[in-house]
Amino acid sequence: MRDALHFLADERAFRLRLFCEGVLVGVGAGLVVALFRWLLETVELYRHILLLPLLFSLLTEKFSIGFVLWPLSLVLIAWILAKFLTVEPLISGSGIPQVKGILLGRVRMNAQRVLALKFVGGVLAIGAGMSLGREGPSVQLGACVGQWFSRLRLRPRSEERFLLTAGSGAGLAAAFNAPLAGVIFCLEELTKSFSPLVLMATVAASVSSAAVAGSVLGLAPVFHIEALPSMPLWQYAWLLPLGVFVGALGVLFNRVLIFSLNAYQKFPLQEKWSGVKFLLPLFLAFGLGFVLPEVLGGGSSLVDTLIKEKFELATLLLLLVVKFAFTMVCFGSGVPGGIFLPMLVLGALSGAVFAKVALFAGVFDETLATSFIVYGMAAYFSAVVKAPITGSILIMEMTGSFHHMLALIFVSMTAFLTADVLHGAPVYDMLLERLLQARAKVRQVLAHHRTIAEFIVGEGSRLDGKSIAEISWPEECLLVQVRRGEMELIPTGPLVLRPGDFVYALTDDGDIAELEELAQEKLIG
Repeated sequence: MRDALHFLADERAFRLRLFCEGVLVGVGAGLVVALFRWLLETVELYRHILLLPLLFSLLTEKFSIGFVLWPLSLVLIAWILAKFLTVEPLISGSGIPQVKGILLGRVRMNAQRVLALKFVGGVLAIGAGMSLGREGPSVQLGACVGQWFSRLRLRPRSEERFLLTAGSGAGLAAAFNAPLAGVIFCLEELTKSFSPLVLMATVAASVSSAAVAGSVLGLAPVFHIEALPSMPLWQYAWLLPLGVFVGALGVLFNRVLIFSLNAYQKFPLQEKWSGVKFLLPLFLAFGLGFVLPEVLGGGSSLVDTLIKEKFELATLLLLLVVKFAFTMVCFGSGVPGGIFLPMLVLGALSGAVFAKVALFAGVFDETLATSFIVYGMAAYFSAVVKAPITGSILIMEMTGSFHHMLALIFVSMTAFLTADVLHGAPVYDMLLERLLQARAKVRQVLAHHRTIAEFIVGEGSRLDGKSIAEISWPEECLLVQVRRGEMELIPTGPLVLRPGDFVYALTDDGDIAELEELAQEKLIG
């Protein structure tokens, strides 16, 4: 208990230590994710080179040994992935829901095992051409580095949560050369609160991680846009229908994604061999490599192509439909890989389709068509993840278009509100709920650990305006401190909690989710 409470005695000293440790975690996460990115880019390059001779031999009706070796290699990849997932189920899918579950105290992770298997499994699955992204795995790899560092330094679990969050932000920052987005993602999506302690560790980790990855792979933005014209304020009205259109597509994305995950649970023959369900996306990637290679992998090169070249509407619709369906097939199988980058590509295609239709109608100048591709990415992310600030900042950093911030926020909020009206749930919350339900079915019992939980009283929440004595706290919860601005208050029974209060509680980490729910903002009336 003394270790868990140590940072409350001198928060300034603790913040300084968190900053220094965040730098070290960021350096480690930056090195891991930079290697991960380099391997994926290398594999993607050689996959394209190796497919060309096969295509040539097919067109000339000549037999090639590659037509035998390549399918056999796909079966081998499916076998390896099945073995990995049997050893460590937490490497399945994106990795972001798993990190959220760990922060809520509902999931345990063996950092070394997850890091090794997620790294290799992600390279195999994404490298084979599946429509998956590197960002989710990068977030989980960064979280592994944060937890590993914490365990090596024998830090208490309360401090481990800060370092794990910092590592997650560092992973995203290194994956996309986007340190600011890494910080905002942790605050808006992972913790859903503005904690000074989380901010201190995450800023240090994200900046140092992006610097390390940039020194290895270069500091250029992920998407190569030479000159992106600014949209005049009087044309901002066109961002409203764009946000509504892309927001509706984002809701569709989430619902079809859950449908795909459910459908794979009924996949035939997987009782005999779990790897059989991986053969479908793997062989589909093999076939698409000949007829529509643009939809393979994450798709960042496709966004660059959309910006540089002009496509007919029919081609854009074909790419949008095939990329959407292929992403559903790949992610639904449960292989290690994220949906961040594929959803951004789908947003870019959606924006391109909207711009093409608008150009046919003659409603705005052709020079703005490229801008709609960028705005579509931010809107799609905001509708799917329901994190509009992260989406706006992420696209700003990925494109290097800092003068488009106002338009990005405008279209992101429009898409977010559209998804809200259509009752769209955040994708990572949906995936986390599925993860927790699956673990409950196998009756996995977690050992209880005491930790310090930090949460903020939300306006209109069940804590707002209530005295501590009036609130039904979890059984094993002990309040140790309340911070109101710079004031430190003793949590006695008569103390009335106000919005913005930071409450620190010594509790079982399994009760963190219940405390967060108590403190969440509720709509009044």
